[in-house]
Amino acid sequence: MTAPRPPGPAGGPAVRCRSLGVYFGAVRALHDVSLDLAAGRIHAVVGQNGAGKSTLAKVLGGLQAPKTGEVHIAGRRLPAGDVRAARDAGFAMVHQHFSLPPSFTVAEALELTAARGGSRSIYRRTDLHRRWQHELADVGGETALSTRIRDLPVETRQSLEIVRALASEARILMLDEPTALLTPAATDALFERLRRLRDRGVTVIIVLHKLREVAAIADTVSVLRDGELVLGPIEWSEVSQGRISDAIVGSAPAAERIAGVGAGETPRPGLSEGPTPPNTNKRTLLELVRVSSRESAFEPGLRSVDLNVEAGQIVGVAGVEGNGQRALVSTIAGLQPVTEGSVIIGGADATGVSAGRRRLQGLRLVPFDRNSEGISRSAPLWLNQSALRLIASRRQRSPLVSVRGLKRQAAEAMDHWRVRYDSVAQPADSLSGGNVQRLILSRELAPGLELLVAAQPTRGLDFAATGFVRRSLRELRQQGAGVLLVSSDLDELFELSDRLVVMYGGGVAARFEAPYDPSAVGDAMTGAVR
Repeated sequence: MTAPRPPGPAGGPAVRCRSLGVYFGAVRALHDVSLDLAAGRIHAVVGQNGAGKSTLAKVLGGLQAPKTGEVHIAGRRLPAGDVRAARDAGFAMVHQHFSLPPSFTVAEALELTAARGGSRSIYRRTDLHRRWQHELADVGGETALSTRIRDLPVETRQSLEIVRALASEARILMLDEPTALLTPAATDALFERLRRLRDRGVTVIIVLHKLREVAAIADTVSVLRDGELVLGPIEWSEVSQGRISDAIVGSAPAAERIAGVGAGETPRPGLSEGPTPPNTNKRTLLELVRVSSRESAFEPGLRSVDLNVEAGQIVGVAGVEGNGQRALVSTIAGLQPVTEGSVIIGGADATGVSAGRRRLQGLRLVPFDRNSEGISRSAPLWLNQSALRLIASRRQRSPLVSVRGLKRQAAEAMDHWRVRYDSVAQPADSLSGGNVQRLILSRELAPGLELLVAAQPTRGLDFAATGFVRRSLRELRQQGAGVLLVSSDLDELFELSDRLVVMYGGGVAARFEAPYDPSAVGDAMTGAVR
């Protein structure tokens, strides 16, 4: 990989923003943001969902034109909303959602998306492999260039996204929530790559949610709140985590911050942070009996899985992503057919029952991908939030549906979950990722829930919202619901789960009871034998 070009004027910042403002109707995504980021360092940007982090990233990358202000990259003022100008100035971005086409080989995908000059219309495979082999090795990659993108584990795709971004000799690399899909070990490997890039003179800007990750990687930290820069950039070594927390959540009392409740969020009634009471209600809400399913292009199918969730219990599902977790969730939800075995929900055989009828029987689902599976991006917020009530109305052949009533109920539910929105009529794709997740939770964690299947429910949420979701899961358990929690965050699973199963290759590799041994769980996740 070619060494990065010098950062611009001697001693000048790699990135300079002055008075940036971005507004969507009455919502201010950014307001009067000014900051300087020094060259050759790792800068963390943190804040709650909707604080403006992703909007700032889009402005720097030319994907969003600011209403006010200007951006300088390496001393060069950029035209507003000009992606090519940002690239030419040496700015590259790795987005939350991967961009490499799944059906392409590694070499083909990198060549297609690298956006570097001199590209030709006809290639020989050997030339492509020769061109990319060195650049892969330069970031510690050992992936076969003939491998299809869809067959790679998520951490390898993350590495390839960085290779793609740096292929045009970028000297400023921005990563928007890059750890959201990674295991702890993969996160450590990513951070080591970023340190090597910094040592070669690349400036790294990274959006993160977890303060322990900021502590592990950042030279400086900046905090956005409600679209404003409220702290930083400041040296990480010169600031306490308590001060960072204060800046993120604003005026929330210390007790609420510790419990994970953000400013203005009220703990839900009947909630206790004490030990989990013994489960005296042994009613089984979910039982899988030797269930198998077909494999997909992205992961294996289920292989003779036995699993049960009882009332008043949280059962955690761990595993390196791509080992059958999606198949497990889809099969329980009725979105994927069973090839062998039985799915029993609430004591009744639901193997051949539709997804809609399972939901009417009390099954709720927080899907893996909130944007493609959890909402209709073009539909208004009230319609997304009211989907379950509409399904129930249709099933009951109700002749009348009050749109006004649905809008009112949707607003009340979203307000309770602190969804930040301007109007219930605005499209769902106008929300930030964290607010989309809150919208989904406001719909799924509603009266009538008996069994919740939650796939990565806190992925992409800031630490205050994460605490709020975890408290809500504990409350469901105390109210007698059952929860199947699929998460890549082992800390989350250890904190919440009464029991834990590990998926590996489409099957259940191991089962654990609290207190958990992280080493044993890690061995089961990777198939290691000591």
